[in-house]
Amino acid sequence: MSPRAIGSNNEAIWRNPLCTCWSECRNGGYARHRLRVQEILLHCKQSYGSTLLRLHRRRAGTTQGAETSPMQTIAPDATLDEIAIQLAPAIAANAAFDGWGDEARDTAAAGAGVDPDVALLAYPRGQIDMIAAWFRSVDAAMLARVPAADLTTMKIRERITALVEARLAIVAPDREALRRALAILALPQNVATAAKLGWAAADTIWRAAGDTATDYNHYTKRTILGGVYAATVTVFLDDDSEDWADTRGFLARRIDGILRFEKTKAGLLARAAYRPSLSRFIGRLRYPVV
Repeated sequence: MSPRAIGSNNEAIWRNPLCTCWSECRNGGYARHRLRVQEILLHCKQSYGSTLLRLHRRRAGTTQGAETSPMQTIAPDATLDEIAIQLAPAIAANAAFDGWGDEARDTAAAGAGVDPDVALLAYPRGQIDMIAAWFRSVDAAMLARVPAADLTTMKIRERITALVEARLAIVAPDREALRRALAILALPQNVATAAKLGWAAADTIWRAAGDTATDYNHYTKRTILGGVYAATVTVFLDDDSEDWADTRGFLARRIDGILRFEKTKAGLLARAAYRPSLSRFIGRLRYPVV
């Protein structure tokens, strides 16, 4: 069914109780109504086709301050990597209904004016590459939403909080797609890829926050933040509180824990310089101070 045909009788469609429920889900009752998402999906696909699902998303809008970017036509001379990243947000928008598969990819490609065969080449590993490209696009959107000029005026705690909250706000319209993506990444064959994506997200956040460590601190900071972000996403997926209050509170407590750990570690290392050292003792025996 074409968009024009649907548009001619869409008022009757919007009055359907399932459509009303979907609007409620998108406007704050997501976790409470999550079990009805599949019922809505089945009804819409059987009755009106996938085009209505796109209309539902536009009609329902976004939740709790998040924004949905309009579909943009991709330049004909774009590389496969550029196509993969630019197409990924649209794939995620479809993945909540169609899953991370061919249908979501082809629908996004058609909307962006990309040949389906080219879109197929952009994601040689299928759904894993789609998810990875989506996460890279989220990284880019996060950096654009919280520019470096704003970060320089913040304390380190505020920088990390602002960046993580910006990342969550970007994926908020597609929480069901994120849930499906995490389920795919949790499969045994995808654990290594999941670890790389988590590390990349933590690395992007720390670099944007101004971290320049090149010693072991580089690794401990990213490992700890990666765990905190993963735990925060778990809370976020089922958060039905006003303005994500539960998620924000959870994140604030975890970041406080990170900073306390870093402060304690710095103190221990500073005191270690004054502890007896066998290597220094042997060095003085060999090269005594005259």
